Amino acid sequence: MKIARIISAGAAAFVVVSSAAFAQQAHTGILTEVNRLNNTVAIRQTQNGTVGANTSGAAEQFKVGSGVSMEALHAGDSVSFSVSGADGAKTITKIDRR
Repeated sequence: MKIARIISAGAAAFVVVSSAAFAQQAHTGILTEVNRLNNTVAIRQTQNGTVGANTSGAAEQFKVGSGVSMEALHAGDSVSFSVSGADGAKTITKIDRR
């Protein structure tokens, strides 16, 4: 029984870790606002490979995680970024100008 508990605990830990890894997704978009005081950015996301992908949509606010530099970012820049988070609080973990 001890071996079964160890295996099931390991499987549960694997599920938790793998679901957190899948939560980070790569996105692309246009920066519409950079707020260095609050460590936030607003990004209008673009959809790849669809008709009308460059049509304007609503910009979404994101917190910028610690360790992510915002020095080279300016409104109007085309960026690729990774987001993680849950419960409506999305945090950018990586952002690069394209």
